[in-house]
Amino acid sequence: MEPLERGWISEGNIEKFDEVAEAVRRLVRKSGSKTKQVALALPGSAVITKKITLSADLNEREMEVQVESEAAQYIPFSLSEVSLDFFVMGPTAGSDAYVDVLLAASRKEKVSDRQGLAEAAGLTPVIMDVESYASRMAASRVIDSLPNKGKDMLIALFEVGSQNTGLQVIRNDDVIYERDQMFGGMLLSQQIARQYNLSFDEADLKKKNGELPEDYPSRVLKPFMENLAQEIGRALQFFFTSTPHNKVDYILLSGGSAALTGLAEVVGAQTSFPCKVINPFDGMTLGPGVQARKLAGESNSYLVATGLALRRFYQ
Repeated sequence: MEPLERGWISEGNIEKFDEVAEAVRRLVRKSGSKTKQVALALPGSAVITKKITLSADLNEREMEVQVESEAAQYIPFSLSEVSLDFFVMGPTAGSDAYVDVLLAASRKEKVSDRQGLAEAAGLTPVIMDVESYASRMAASRVIDSLPNKGKDMLIALFEVGSQNTGLQVIRNDDVIYERDQMFGGMLLSQQIARQYNLSFDEADLKKKNGELPEDYPSRVLKPFMENLAQEIGRALQFFFTSTPHNKVDYILLSGGSAALTGLAEVVGAQTSFPCKVINPFDGMTLGPGVQARKLAGESNSYLVATGLALRRFYQ
């Protein structure tokens, strides 16, 4: 993990390419990995996805032509400006004569920026995924551990980032609802800075190193977790009011702030739904070069990265 300064990446856009590229080079050196092939991901806001239905008897070339024709209806700019891909999901329900196809498109500069970052660090990009798809792939291992492997359950997956909290409601590998809201771990650092008269960077560092005053848990941390639980409850209410559903079976928490001690209990009390924090490395054997204690404190942040790494096994 390598920190980036504020402003280097804004809303998924790389604003300071050289600085971010150097951070990636540092990250590769620190990892000690000799692996050169890399999987990358774009934020969902940078990708247009659409499920379409096509005839099952099309050959690959005919399907490519049909996908391009369909994509032109949904993409608000010229196809010459986009990177386009598609995936055959399987037979359409109730008809073997058709197949469901997922198409994905992103502006070429979004893809080339990330490709350039990888190449600047001496890596070879081989996969460009979508962050939400990668996180679901990693979360699927946790869902499989639920009763009856989570079959037919409504699972609310929250990813609490530094600035945003994303919600995906999943049922049997299908996403039935998505929403992002502006609330994240950065607010905790801002509240620490105000409470103890620190700069933001000092507050963030002391938070990560556990160097805060004795009254921090009661004066700052507890109110923040209660506010976060309320935001999660509010996001679920948006889901309930915009769909026929009025409950979820499980809440899964990931992201850096998910590691806050007691957060799952606070969220469970606020929402009245079972809540669990995801460790994407559960059930995995750690390599001899992995610092287990350090990883334990950071594991919640690696959901997307784990999903990308799993592409090696599942593609």
